[in-house]
Amino acid sequence: MLSKAQISHINSLQQKKFRLQHGLFIVEGIKSVLEFVNSSYKVQKIFSTAQAAAKLGKLPQIIKHEEITETEFSKITSLKTPQGALALVEIPTQPEFDHSLLADKHSLILDDIQDPGNLGTIIRTAEWFGIKHIICSIGTVDAYNPKVVQATMGSLARVQIDYLDIEELIDTTSLPTFGALLDGQSIYETDFTNAGLIIMGNEGNGIRKELIPKINQAVTIPRIGAAESLNVAVAATIFCSEIARQKLDK
Repeated sequence: MLSKAQISHINSLQQKKFRLQHGLFIVEGIKSVLEFVNSSYKVQKIFSTAQAAAKLGKLPQIIKHEEITETEFSKITSLKTPQGALALVEIPTQPEFDHSLLADKHSLILDDIQDPGNLGTIIRTAEWFGIKHIICSIGTVDAYNPKVVQATMGSLARVQIDYLDIEELIDTTSLPTFGALLDGQSIYETDFTNAGLIIMGNEGNGIRKELIPKINQAVTIPRIGAAESLNVAVAATIFCSEIARQKLDK
């Protein structure tokens, strides 16, 4: 039976300050919970209804598992249509950044992305197209925000996320930088066959002005219709798709 203290503790993890204080974040949904169980993340505890427990199957003995009622579960879920499974997962410690992680690959650089749904979709899309590393500016929304975690549909368990001073990062790497801008070379005429950093800007302001001079190649997605702009997650999807296409054609 869930205590009031447990309910309060779990609900507090909806807020970043308490996630940082306890070093934990929430994962909801049967598929997503199992993705983290089978990843390098450390799952501290799983709460589930009897129906969800049957779908979770046999869990590693090291993971604590508490079966609760539907009524109790309704007090800890943040979803409108919950699946009856919720895990408390430890936030990994971010080690000193190793620049060799950038070698021989494309990495997404996110400049102050604010919408949790956008970040979650970008993480999920990046994994689909084989990009396993995303670097976020310090001002980007927390990757362990429950809405971000939910939107990744488990991909967060396999994509490395680092939060860094991206201006400093760009200054200390020799890799080419590609910036998603309205005025630039067409993405379909840009060579992505070699490793590089793909910079995506904030939803409302784009890439910050301080970064513009550090961009080696401004890249744009050609506009055919009359829409003013593209959602950043959609734009990131088009970039990831074109990079993957060029790799496959290489």
